[in-house]
Amino acid sequence: MSPDTDHRIAVVPGSYDPVTNGHLDIIKRAAGLFDEVVVAVVNQSVRKSTAMFTIDERIGFIQDALAEAGVTNVRVDPFYELVVAYARRIGAQAIVKGLRQISDFEYEMEMGHLNRQQAPEIESIFVMASPRYAFLSSSWVKELARFDGQIDELVPAPVAKLLGERVAAQRAAAD
Repeated sequence: MSPDTDHRIAVVPGSYDPVTNGHLDIIKRAAGLFDEVVVAVVNQSVRKSTAMFTIDERIGFIQDALAEAGVTNVRVDPFYELVVAYARRIGAQAIVKGLRQISDFEYEMEMGHLNRQQAPEIESIFVMASPRYAFLSSSWVKELARFDGQIDELVPAPVAKLLGERVAAQRAAAD
């Protein structure tokens, strides 16, 4: 599919397990820069542990949060292939990734170079995290939840609720 220069599409890929307010901030900001944003949710990340939430739950959390925020030019899709292959298939011109700290930059720079080698027509665009979310990750949210930390300001309310229920069920099963 050749890119339509009049309709700019970006892909914002990730595992989103779970989606955080930091993820949503990057997605909303990308939505302000492109005509269409596709949040591509990978079913199982190669570099991360088993997902706590199903792909359908993760997609639903993102869709609900964006609908609540009134963001209309974003759709959420699962994907099961190289992100550049997915981006090319849907006619995207860019892959947008959020950066929190230098370690994110190093990893994403490597991925950006590999993606460029695979699909030179697709740009990698890095968006710096807003300062209030620069420390935030899905892994930290899950860790906080496991030890009864406050996560209500870090994730959408439905995520906080279900994450609390999952952690409680895991504790009950371990007892």
